[in-house]
Amino acid sequence: MALAKQYVKSKPTICKVTFTLPADAVNGAKEVALVGDFNGWDASATSLKKQKDGSYKTTVELPVGQETQFRYLIDGATWLNDEEADKFVTSGVSADENSVVVL
Repeated sequence: MALAKQYVKSKPTICKVTFTLPADAVNGAKEVALVGDFNGWDASATSLKKQKDGSYKTTVELPVGQETQFRYLIDGATWLNDEEADKFVTSGVSADENSVVVL
């Protein structure tokens, strides 16, 4: 799992964040979604694209100066946190935690 942050000089209020799940983390999944407060927790809003090496990846523009909660949803059934998240917070819905990226 990996999070890569790229701050945009021409847009100082935006950061491009690339979310990557390695092939071994998705365990042969057919589809992987990035779900979080930035997309209203809509599982169909932000899909990760499968790469040649079997990993999944997507890039999202997020506002600087905020903390964004997110999780991965694998094949519509399995929730997964990102081990490299900046921090974790309780979801408020269950005993599970959400991953957080701090920008």
